[in-house]
Amino acid sequence: MSVPLPAFEDIQNAAARIAPHSVVTPVLSSAMLDGMVNAQLLFKCENLQRGGAFKFRGACNAVWSLTDEEAKRGVVTHSSGNHGNALAMAAATRGIAAHVVVPEGAVRAKLEAIEQAGGIVHRCAPTIAAREAKAAQIQQATGAVMVHPYADTRVMAGQGTTVLELWRQSGGLDAIITPIGGGGLSSGCAIAAHGLALAIQMYGAEPSGAADAAESLARGARVDHFVPDTVCDGLRALIGESNLEALREHRVNVITVSDEETIAAMKLLWQHLKLVVEVSSATVFAAILKQRELFAGRRVGLVLTGGNVDLDTLPW
Repeated sequence: MSVPLPAFEDIQNAAARIAPHSVVTPVLSSAMLDGMVNAQLLFKCENLQRGGAFKFRGACNAVWSLTDEEAKRGVVTHSSGNHGNALAMAAATRGIAAHVVVPEGAVRAKLEAIEQAGGIVHRCAPTIAAREAKAAQIQQATGAVMVHPYADTRVMAGQGTTVLELWRQSGGLDAIITPIGGGGLSSGCAIAAHGLALAIQMYGAEPSGAADAAESLARGARVDHFVPDTVCDGLRALIGESNLEALREHRVNVITVSDEETIAAMKLLWQHLKLVVEVSSATVFAAILKQRELFAGRRVGLVLTGGNVDLDTLPW
């Protein structure tokens, strides 16, 4: 699905729109982690955002971008967890319905969070095609406005506000790295970063078992089908067409990491930052550990995307 990319001005407007509802999340650092890679690492803690993930930014911007007439009909999406929870929470701030299509096998903690936020849960088979078909069916039946998890201009603009905050809090950066799944965060952040300073180098971290973005960039054509095999449940989505276009335009360098490398990084973040983050979030630190020479001597912003972890099923 190809949709228009947001402009830098759209991201600035999104920041003002979501300010009454979102959390300005902290930026943490660790001398021990800096020493491991000979770089200054600044961790943007979106695991402490409302709903426990950065997704609230994009969902909130989408919900509050609706006209009153559109809002009356509610919103619908499909999500393995965090976006669905975020959309339900954002819809509640405006008093409207949120329909969330959830694939079988979704993380239990994330499913419970959607229900607690007031989302109306609809189940489907665990495939992208089944998710999209069910969402389209609900949209037709209710008139609800579709808010795609990443292929949505409003969502990308909202996610990009992460970088506006991080830049202000950090006092400037040489590089920024985000996880890559569907690409809503990575595309929004790349546009925001280069709206602030063209010299910032953008990186993405992707599981080797779901490396469709890296493969698409290498091929020069989007991979349109793959079967993900990774513990990073938040990064199993196929990258969107517009999102891939943004990665190309902004020269985002994608680093792939194994599940083993990511789990080891997740443990280190717990040990030194005292944060339990989702395994998907830990890909960014795993990527820096894997390519230390690339980041040595630089100030690097890392976006820790979420903290909705099922403590009964930690990956180790």
